[in-house]
Amino acid sequence: MLELAGIIILGIIAQWFAWKFKIPAILPLILIGLLVGPIAAEYLSEDGTKWIEPIWNGKEGLFPGESLFHFVSLAISIILFEGGLTLKMSEVKNVGPVITKLITLGSIVTFFCGAVAAHYIFYLSWPISFLFAALIIVTGPTVITPILRNIPLKQDVSAVLKWEGILIDPIGALVAVLVFEFISVEAGGEFTLTALIEFGKIVLFGITFGFTFAHALNFAINKNWIPHYLLNVLSLALVLGVFVLSDSFAHESGLLAVVVMGLVMGNFNSDYLKELLYFKESLSVLLISILFILLAANINMEDLLLIYNWNTAILFAIVVFLIRPLGVFLSTRNSKLKLNEKLFISWVGPRGIVAAGIASLFGLKLASDGVVGANYITPLVFMIVLGTVILNATTARYFAKIVGVYLRNSEGILIIGASRFSRLIAEYLFKNKRHVVLIDNNEFNINKAKRLGLEALSANIYSETLTDNIELNDIGYLMALTGNPEINSYAINKFQNQFGENGSFRLVTPEEMNDPENNPREGLFSHTDDFIKLVEATRKYPEVHEIELNDQSHYDSLIEITKNDEDIIPIFLKTHDGDLKIMSSYSKEFKEIKEGYRLVYLGKPFDIAKKNGHENG
Repeated sequence: MLELAGIIILGIIAQWFAWKFKIPAILPLILIGLLVGPIAAEYLSEDGTKWIEPIWNGKEGLFPGESLFHFVSLAISIILFEGGLTLKMSEVKNVGPVITKLITLGSIVTFFCGAVAAHYIFYLSWPISFLFAALIIVTGPTVITPILRNIPLKQDVSAVLKWEGILIDPIGALVAVLVFEFISVEAGGEFTLTALIEFGKIVLFGITFGFTFAHALNFAINKNWIPHYLLNVLSLALVLGVFVLSDSFAHESGLLAVVVMGLVMGNFNSDYLKELLYFKESLSVLLISILFILLAANINMEDLLLIYNWNTAILFAIVVFLIRPLGVFLSTRNSKLKLNEKLFISWVGPRGIVAAGIASLFGLKLASDGVVGANYITPLVFMIVLGTVILNATTARYFAKIVGVYLRNSEGILIIGASRFSRLIAEYLFKNKRHVVLIDNNEFNINKAKRLGLEALSANIYSETLTDNIELNDIGYLMALTGNPEINSYAINKFQNQFGENGSFRLVTPEEMNDPENNPREGLFSHTDDFIKLVEATRKYPEVHEIELNDQSHYDSLIEITKNDEDIIPIFLKTHDGDLKIMSSYSKEFKEIKEGYRLVYLGKPFDIAKKNGHENG
């Protein structure tokens, strides 16, 4: 009982540690597993036993006999199902030729070159070499995101790495499953027609069961045959049921079935999908925490000694410094990416959780079946995973600076709230070639923004998903424009360090409007303009205008007009070279206005305001 509780506690501590220090969770998880497993047995325990012993003497421990294999199989099935849910076929078509080539041509390069390297360096059989190569195809967003989260990059580079990781996870897993199944049916002896038929059965039943039960579950949910409170747990039960059922019809077809099931369900675009993903994500975090401590602890010192030689370093160097760049450069030929961007993408290729998890599962199974060379699979893949994660986590930021892809000035703007005036401001920024992103949890506002061609995300600022979005790496300004002062203040406090390094601003509150002497430095536009006035001005005059400035006194006189006319709201100061400076309600910093500058404002044109003022006078 102490060991079981210890695994969960240590796993969650590792997850928190990874979140706190912005590193991939797989790194502390595997290190903890190695510490309580082979390292403890070799150096820390007086009697030479592990602190956590998954299997001891074949029949004892936490998971005696084949119990560990069964637990790992079920856990991996859930993790792969979640990976399948994230794979959208529309995204494969739309993410661009570079990403499409990376997950196809790049995977083929890794698959064949990795197999050749493993075969000739460690003298492994061709089937085992190809299994190793299939396992190191995947990168994975769970390891890339923490590495890139705090590296300001061009949006194109971040997008390539992000989508490669998301899309290649289930693809790499599928290739590894197929190779493993091929080895399994061929392991009994020389390859025969019977083995080929068995392999065909595995593929047939895996695809059929996955496709059929995905449609069945979707049909049942849409017909409201499943109560809402049972949706997540019933889906979990069905995934496990499909895995076991498919496996009973064709041995080792269960993993293929759950990948296909997740892929099919992920492309239904149903309302329940987001909730199902949240549940599966939480469950996967728990399973991954348990799984990798167990699997790392199950490695014996003899397994580590197998790869304790120069051949391991040579294989690692070939995978990282030869095979990865070769795949990237072939995949990015004739693309718009520059040489330095290709070099950075080549450098960042950490292997992830799927690779390590499936490696342990397949290595354990094939070793128990007596397949020659199978005992190399787990330690070699763990070596690639740990090595690439450590290398990229410690050097990615410096390498980005060396090759010149590190953005010195983060000029992108994040706007919290996508109401009508927010969309007008975002349109103006977009037309002036600024990267602008709108955030709102109102789908109506988000869809309106997208129809205008703007980048808009449906997100809740109270969740952690926004901070994981590496495509926002070039954001340096934050503007909170919602009608809720509490949300605006919360957004400033939470995101100013990550997204507002160059400036964080929010709308003033009605109370602050009445107290101009205590105007906050983060206040936006003017101390006389709150959310309601912006809405009203936009309703009457839904336009953004520019007026050329002559000098400081001209600017000061225009600002005075805006203070007396609630339908004119200054938003930016545009310099002669096109640079935009956000207008603050604490507008005392603009004291060197030069000829050629422009005042950008929303609402009533100045000529109408002056005409009305003249008539009133």
